[in-house]
Amino acid sequence: MSAEVLLCDYAHARAGDKGNTLSVAVFAYDAAHYPWLAAELTAERVAACLAHRRIGQVRRYELPNLGGLNFVVEDALEGGVNASPGIDRHGKSLSYLLLDLRLPPPG
Repeated sequence: MSAEVLLCDYAHARAGDKGNTLSVAVFAYDAAHYPWLAAELTAERVAACLAHRRIGQVRRYELPNLGGLNFVVEDALEGGVNASPGIDRHGKSLSYLLLDLRLPPPG
């Protein structure tokens, strides 16, 4: 079996916020890698990556025409921009945390 690969070598991401909800979209650099991305980057895997933040539900939306996935993560921003005592109130750095995931390599 091949060694795992970093998600950031195959995709880029963009994060945003709405209240206490984080939205992270992950897009494959190459359209040929979208099926791999869709198979490996599950809502469960994203939830496990962000579990240290005591998040709520994670919903995944597939964007096959754009080669991406959008994850909506409830209760991820420590109360939201106006309530959070954290440095990254918008959750932008959480997209980089996802991109650091190690996954099985594309087939």
